[in-house]
Amino acid sequence: MYRFLLTPRWWGINVFVLLAIPFCVFMGSWQLSRFEGRVQDHRAATEQAASDRHETARPLESMLPVDKATSGRRVTASGHYGKQLLVPGRQLDGKNGFYVLTLLRTGSGKALPVVRGWLPGKADPAKAPAPPSGEVTVTGALQASETPGDNGVGAQGGLPAGQTAAISSASLVNLVPDRLYDAWVTLDRADSGMRGVPATAPGGTGLDLKAFQNLGYTGEWFVFAGFVVFMWFRLLRREAEAVRDAALGLVPEEAPEPVSSS
Repeated sequence: MYRFLLTPRWWGINVFVLLAIPFCVFMGSWQLSRFEGRVQDHRAATEQAASDRHETARPLESMLPVDKATSGRRVTASGHYGKQLLVPGRQLDGKNGFYVLTLLRTGSGKALPVVRGWLPGKADPAKAPAPPSGEVTVTGALQASETPGDNGVGAQGGLPAGQTAAISSASLVNLVPDRLYDAWVTLDRADSGMRGVPATAPGGTGLDLKAFQNLGYTGEWFVFAGFVVFMWFRLLRREAEAVRDAALGLVPEEAPEPVSSS
């Protein structure tokens, strides 16, 4: 009954199935490994953030450039505060507010963006406390430059003077005359009655939309593999039934052609 499996048509179907199923399983497993990798990175980043709060702060220069290993680590830098900017549209504990960002001009000739704290409400320069004068030493968590549009970072333009949507050297270079580090620091303890801004995990390590996209793709590839198997069995069953019906003489008769009247 199943001799039809040796026909060229079914050889092609079988080869396709034998190639498609392992491919779908491989792609599903790969997407699952990507998701598991992000989960592991998220756990590692969370554990590192907890331990970083208690580690000894290291000099800023020794922790650059910022990567997954150095993001969130405690650093220290000295200099004089310069230009101050506000970063609107930032939430803390579910409340809207803004960051107070001040540039620390260091002895290296570069300025380090320092988030001195968070204040609730609409960004208003009158609310932002003036930075300390004279030479200061800051200690806080090292952070990578933000990318507008990612992780809640604003991408809007046309902000009032003295405001920036993202904390990044690419955004700040047009607002300040200083040479900038491609990094920023959020203080361990906020200044002058402001609330401290917690460090964030490095990009690509959180359980964000991309992580759950990997999980969704995992399910899709395994569904594709199941669909291929289902369609193969369905075709096999229909072909076997057709062969059986033909052997029993149950092949439906062809309808006679209509006779045209002339």
